[in-house]
Amino acid sequence: MPAANSIDEVIDALTVIIERTKTERSRLGYFPALYRRVTREVKRGIGAGRFTDGPRMERMDVIFANRYLAAYEGWRAGQEISECWMLAFGAAGRTDAAIIQHLLLGMNAHINLDLAAASAEAAPGSAIHSLQRDFQQINQILSEQISDVQDAIASVAPLMWLLDIAGGQDDERLVEFSLSKARDAAWLQALVLADLEGAEKEAAIGMADSVVSLIGARVLDPPGFLARTVAGFIARSETQDVALIIDALR
Repeated sequence: MPAANSIDEVIDALTVIIERTKTERSRLGYFPALYRRVTREVKRGIGAGRFTDGPRMERMDVIFANRYLAAYEGWRAGQEISECWMLAFGAAGRTDAAIIQHLLLGMNAHINLDLAAASAEAAPGSAIHSLQRDFQQINQILSEQISDVQDAIASVAPLMWLLDIAGGQDDERLVEFSLSKARDAAWLQALVLADLEGAEKEAAIGMADSVVSLIGARVLDPPGFLARTVAGFIARSETQDVALIIDALR
C-alpha cells in the first residue's frame, strides 16, 4: 500500500484495511475502524476552520497516519516495526483481551509514539510551539467522539459497565482521562524531538518506543487481580463476531 498524500487518501487506505480485516475476521480491524471515524472528524474540522493552520494540520495528519499505515503493512510483510506496534498487532490473536484493550493498545502506540514523531516532523525546531493550539484542538475532537464510541462498544460488550469498578469512575471519563494523559505526554515528547535530527532523533524515538511498549504491556495484561478479573469478564461477555464489532466501531 503506497503512502497517503492527502487526508482523503488516508481515509481510503483505512477503508481498505477495514474491509480486509472484516473479511479475515481479524481484530486488527478494531483500531482502524475507530481511527477512520476520528480522521473524518479532523477533515470536517479543517473544512470548518477549527484549526489555526488547516493545510499544516492536513500535512501533519497525513504524516501521522502514514506511520500507522507503514507499521500495519510492515507487520503483514513480517518486517521489523516499532516494538509498541508489534505488541498491539500481536494482541489481535488474544481472545481473552476485551475490545477496549485492543483499542487502547492501538491508541497507546499511535498517540504516545507516532503523534509525537509526526508533530516534530510537521513543525521542526522552534516551529513546534506554533502547533500547540491545533494539537490541543485534536484533543477536543477526540473527546467529542468518546461517548459515541463507548456506546458502540457497549452494544457488543454488555459488561462494559464493569469499568466503573476498575476505574473508580464512569468508563467514559476513564477513557477520556487516559486519552488526555497520553496526548499531554505526546506533546512533551514532540517538544523534545523537534529539536533533534538524524541519528539522535531516531535514538530518542527508539527510547520512547520502549517506554510506550511497557505501557502497552500493562494495558494488555493489567497488574492487579481486580483489573485482570474485570477485563476477563468484559472480554467473555463480548460477541465473538469480529466483523460485527468492526461495523459497530466504524
